[in-house]
Amino acid sequence: MNKYMDRRQFLKGTATAAAVAAGGLQSGSVGAAVLEAPDVDQLSIRVLVDSSYDLFFRPNKVNGVAIQPPPRAADFRRSLHNEWGLSLWLESQRAAEQRTIMLDYGYSQNVLFNNMELLGVDPRKLDALVVSHGHYDHFGGLLGFLDKYRAMLQPGIKLYAGGEDNFCHRLNGAPGQFSDFGTLDRRELAARNISAVLADKPTVLVNHAFTTGQIKRRSMERVLPNTHVEFGMKNGVGCDVGQYLSADMAGKTVPDEHLHEHATCFNIKGKGLVVISSCGHVGIVNSVRQAQEVSGVEKVHAIVGGFHLGPAPKDYLVDVVAEIKKLKPDVLIPMHCSGLNFIQEARNQMPDNVLVTTTGSRITFGA
Repeated sequence: MNKYMDRRQFLKGTATAAAVAAGGLQSGSVGAAVLEAPDVDQLSIRVLVDSSYDLFFRPNKVNGVAIQPPPRAADFRRSLHNEWGLSLWLESQRAAEQRTIMLDYGYSQNVLFNNMELLGVDPRKLDALVVSHGHYDHFGGLLGFLDKYRAMLQPGIKLYAGGEDNFCHRLNGAPGQFSDFGTLDRRELAARNISAVLADKPTVLVNHAFTTGQIKRRSMERVLPNTHVEFGMKNGVGCDVGQYLSADMAGKTVPDEHLHEHATCFNIKGKGLVVISSCGHVGIVNSVRQAQEVSGVEKVHAIVGGFHLGPAPKDYLVDVVAEIKKLKPDVLIPMHCSGLNFIQEARNQMPDNVLVTTTGSRITFGA
């Protein structure tokens, strides 16, 4: 345990150094906003890819948030596909103005293509692309998506990534038993005429949404075991350590602290924040508090997405859910890596706030 904590404290220090190098984030209580968070009248989230599909899923409504099952396929021989990964289609509206954002791209292009077609989403409507963090189950379908749909997308459309180490090489397993877990290659993005924007500071997206920027570690949460990250460049692929870490970190492989991970957020008029955390490795409570701080909006309407609590030990899980409860969200919507154990504990502590989803479902916030 002491060894783990020593490593964690060291990497927390690198995260602080990264924030300083990037200009930092304003600190202080809710109200000292870093950006002017736009508000929207309505938001809908279509779950393009998640790990399960429930044929018998029924409409539901919890505290003003409605969910609808996916449409049945016209061709009985086709069905929505599922895999370990996440992709969300975000449509917002303010008066007559509409915006569409795609957040993450699942593990594989074939599952993504199948579900996009069956759900009838139109890539021509996209105004922005977002990748939440550098795990393959969130960017695996991206290059295939661009190969198929780039000509339909807006010429100047951008991909917003949370920070430089989004592009580091990642590995699964323990030292001595590593297996490759891929690298998001900026050269491949450039070859498809896509500019990557490093949103390590809070960033407004297409005047309807915002990202949190680098998330401060301020709660009792810790990064649960997942990947290792290799800092540096090899043959033009990887991350530029000099942008956010000390030079002696180049070439080192360490447990991943996800310095770059960010959340995508909307401010629903009259209701509050919808915070979408695709995996929440840095802590879902930390993510929500970051959204509150940078926007100056205290009210949390919904916490959505992957919370990476599937591997959490029971006592830790109980404590995290108790901290989530203190945030007083109207609705809690777990997906992807949140875990059945999390859903059970959330229902135990917050029985009137949990809304479950299925691949293909559509969640609506606002009028």
